[in-house]
Amino acid sequence: MDMEIQQEQVAQEQPAQLNEERQQQARAYARVRLRLSLVSMGIAALCIAVVLGARLDVWLRTVVAPLAWQPVHGWYPLQILLYFVLLMLAYQIITLPLAYYGFTLSRRYGLSTMSPLTWFVDLAKGFGLSLVLEACAFELIYLLLAVQPQTWWLWVALVMLFFSVVMANLAPVLIFPIFYKFKPLPDGELTQRLVALAERANTRIRGVFTMEMSSKTTAANAALMGLGNTRRVVLGDTMIDRYSVDEIEVVLAHELGHHVHRDIWKLILSQTILTLGSLYFANLVLHWVVGLHAYLALSDVATMPLLFLLMGVFGLIVMPLGNSYTRMIEYQADEYALESTRKVEAFKSAMSRLANQNLAEAEPPQLVEILFHDHPSIGKRLRHADAFAQQHRLA
Repeated sequence: MDMEIQQEQVAQEQPAQLNEERQQQARAYARVRLRLSLVSMGIAALCIAVVLGARLDVWLRTVVAPLAWQPVHGWYPLQILLYFVLLMLAYQIITLPLAYYGFTLSRRYGLSTMSPLTWFVDLAKGFGLSLVLEACAFELIYLLLAVQPQTWWLWVALVMLFFSVVMANLAPVLIFPIFYKFKPLPDGELTQRLVALAERANTRIRGVFTMEMSSKTTAANAALMGLGNTRRVVLGDTMIDRYSVDEIEVVLAHELGHHVHRDIWKLILSQTILTLGSLYFANLVLHWVVGLHAYLALSDVATMPLLFLLMGVFGLIVMPLGNSYTRMIEYQADEYALESTRKVEAFKSAMSRLANQNLAEAEPPQLVEILFHDHPSIGKRLRHADAFAQQHRLA
């Protein structure tokens, strides 16, 4: 009942507009975050350069050499595991001060609500989870390097495609609950309208849930998570009491647009293609350096830092291309939200509220958007809504 009263109160307010004071903060915050990202990339590049230049890659191989168990010729799983863990731990320790500065920055701008201890626990959870998943990936890579030296890159890409589909299905029930609490949204006008919106889009959902974002941030978000039997509507609790039902409806309509257009499958496939290109590029270079006798074999564990470097370089090269594709997909999802709801003012108000609340820069520098942004800027999304209203004479 309290939630419905809050929704009615929000609905009676004037539609939100971009707040200039918040935009000034957003621009300052965006500049610092960009510097942090560039510094982070620089540190990663420097670490790899030091490891390769000083031949620490070969030295670390001697450290793990006693773990010589070899269930398959050329594949040393225990060496690979320890080598990977040592690399990741070293990098995590080196970059910990930068990560902590990023956390304090978000607190300074009023976005993070976490204590340093809570932040560190989340960091440890994320590190542990990525360590397990990425260690499995590298075990697979080196197994295939040993048994399929010519086509390993193709098999890895196919396995990663299958893994991406599985994770998209399981993430709402296995991954996200590690970091956030979820609970069903009580039945009421908001729930009923969101369920009806999903039905009109011919999208079957397993329910509408709230995600306890307020325990970590003041930012708002909403999503349609999962695939098949795990698909569900998820609203951040930081959104429910600040947005009208119409505003939440158009935000969810955008998310439904992704499912109507099968964007999750498109993104999984496009990411697989990029992964395939990255692995093939790495394959060419690995064969070349092994031919120069820089390493013992393709499956030599000492090639791991070089693999990191090659995939990182390829990722940076194709990042603008990938971001351009995702911006196009997001534009189409906005178009679906506007077309399916015809609530232009609610869409514009929701985008403005999100920009004000999340400190999103409405008009970022064009080059920054091209290189680093995977969503159109808020300014472009607002102009898209105006153009839609004019085209359909809804203004």
